[in-house]
Amino acid sequence: MIDRATINKVLEAANIVDVVSDFVTLKRSGANYKGLCPFHDDRTPSFMISPAKNLCKCFACGKGGTPVKFIMEHEQLSYPDAIRWLAKKYGIQIEERALTPQERESQTERDSLFIVNDWVNKWFQDQMYNTPDGKAIGLAYFRGRGFRDDIIRKFQLGYCPAGRDVCTQAALKAGYQEKFLVSDADDQGIAHGVGISIKKEQRIYDRFSGRVMFPIFTIAGKVVGFGGRVLDSATKGVNVKYQNSPESVIYHKKSELYGLFQAKQAIVKKDCCFMVEGYTDVLAMHQNGVENVVASSGTALTHEQIRLLHRFTTNVVVLYDGDAAGIKASQRGIDMLLREGMNVKLMLLPDGKDPDEFGREHTAEEFQQYMEQNQVDFITFKANLLLEEAKGDPIKLSRLVTNIVESIAVIPNEITRTFYIRETAQLMQLTEHLVADAVAKQLQRNLEEWRKEKEREQMRNAGGQSTPQPSTDTATPQPAETDTTTTPEGQNLPPNTIPQEVNTGAISEPPKEEKPIRNTLYDKETLIIQMVMRYGETIVCQVEDEDGQACNLSLAEYVKFTLEGDQLQLTTPLYQEILEETLQHIHEDNFIAERYFANHANKDIMAMAFNLITDKEEVSRYFDKDVTPQQNMEESVKEKFSQINHLLIDLKLHIVENRLQELKAQMRDQKVLMDKEVLRDVLTQFSQMKAIHSSLAKACGDRVFTHK
Repeated sequence: MIDRATINKVLEAANIVDVVSDFVTLKRSGANYKGLCPFHDDRTPSFMISPAKNLCKCFACGKGGTPVKFIMEHEQLSYPDAIRWLAKKYGIQIEERALTPQERESQTERDSLFIVNDWVNKWFQDQMYNTPDGKAIGLAYFRGRGFRDDIIRKFQLGYCPAGRDVCTQAALKAGYQEKFLVSDADDQGIAHGVGISIKKEQRIYDRFSGRVMFPIFTIAGKVVGFGGRVLDSATKGVNVKYQNSPESVIYHKKSELYGLFQAKQAIVKKDCCFMVEGYTDVLAMHQNGVENVVASSGTALTHEQIRLLHRFTTNVVVLYDGDAAGIKASQRGIDMLLREGMNVKLMLLPDGKDPDEFGREHTAEEFQQYMEQNQVDFITFKANLLLEEAKGDPIKLSRLVTNIVESIAVIPNEITRTFYIRETAQLMQLTEHLVADAVAKQLQRNLEEWRKEKEREQMRNAGGQSTPQPSTDTATPQPAETDTTTTPEGQNLPPNTIPQEVNTGAISEPPKEEKPIRNTLYDKETLIIQMVMRYGETIVCQVEDEDGQACNLSLAEYVKFTLEGDQLQLTTPLYQEILEETLQHIHEDNFIAERYFANHANKDIMAMAFNLITDKEEVSRYFDKDVTPQQNMEESVKEKFSQINHLLIDLKLHIVENRLQELKAQMRDQKVLMDKEVLRDVLTQFSQMKAIHSSLAKACGDRVFTHK
């Protein structure tokens, strides 16, 4: 864990102009800078950078934030990794808390494996570019496949020379220990070496001897494993052309997507990702100008890979070659994508070609044009694929509809299901209600399967047996974080379930949507926490302590003091947490609430802080070249105190009004009216509340507050 002192050093050193200019060409605009937004297709500069506020913001898509937030968004890094990225940029030594011996051993092992992989990756490249065999065999192979040198270098492709242990001996000579090279596995099947070497009967062999090499990167750009392909001249009689690194402490095939490191920025910018089958397909699409593409790293698509991709986009286009058997076998992957809430389109390349072959036969412009014009949703794709062979056969047509219904039923979003039901009915020339009923029945079957699985799991636990983890390749419905249905008792049902009394979809007359009710209590608390985030450390008043001495109160302390005086606290848990956290750090040297929360480790709090600290009108003033930041922030302490005081009174007034409504309801209750003592108590409370309400209303006045 990185200590707070180191984080503060990084935050103080990180300059927003310096950081953003590594990725965006900036031009001065008054006291600020502007450029094309890196988060969406920006044709006119809408990405503004304020050196004074150390913030950036796109006025088109709304993305931006502090240097840390920018790096997290742009490089898709976690908060600690973004801090490390900035620390490396500014030459700041990372100081982390002392690790336990077990943690230190585990961390050292992981670091060692990454170091070995990095050396091996560079060695493979050196062999290909700087040895006669590497040039004549490895580099010639890639060029013979039509790949340009810039693409070869972009993906850091390499070559492992033929021989029993050439690579292993080079690594040992370079000082790397044998235990980090071989792939001896423990009882759980996890190797504690990177697996570039294989040890049999006390002899060591190179795993990738005579193969061209494809390094596999993490999101952050670290090499976790390799894919090696035998050369075309050696493929005769070889069933498996590709061989991957074995599972290890750092490499889990089911959790990696090949090409994601190179594609992540394009995926975010396009808000779409193409999914292909092989390494060379990824290379071919990059060479043809389509960079938002990944491959499943030589394995069947898994839930972990989909969730990883979901961090970047919800839109996926799956590319298939013309192998009908392969397409039908891959339909399971479509349902997995749908189940995870992805919007799925599919595309079939002509004449049985894969993206690599198709790219070699067409120009980049033709390639991109075909990509844009031939995407279809999964219903149309399945229908086109199977309708011809099912034509005139009622049984096959029924199976086709069932196949489509099963896919629709795994979609977690009810509105999306409704549209797909409608499209299926039109395409298959069926009534909408018929398709909707079929989906409803499938939803119930999914729910029943899920319940049975939960029961089996409970029985296993009750019997003292450990619960096996569900396979990543199964299609069993899994509980999701979104779109769950809630029972009247407040219990969450699994996704894809709808109570029987609710119509599931083919809605000829959709029910009218209820108007959302504005949560005024939440709105008032939002305004208070906005003040805390902006000016929490600012001294706003003085009070006397127990000894009669004057004591300064910051704005955050005044909020706490005022609420506790009436035995109240903020009703929104996250807001109360933010207030408490502010009070924990309020007396630390150089603590600034605005900077602290804008760079918070919790992504939700960071995003909230950015929105509350710099909403649209506020940011417009920050970036206005005719108004200096100093003028924007010159607000007197008296005004801040007046604002927070009025907000707190307004909040109390709202609570009292709610209590008055409750008392009025009790006064109309026949049971209360029949009991004189209870009625007298209710009337007394009502009178007291009315007096408090009158006092608060007078103090509050007619002032109305909105977000600044």
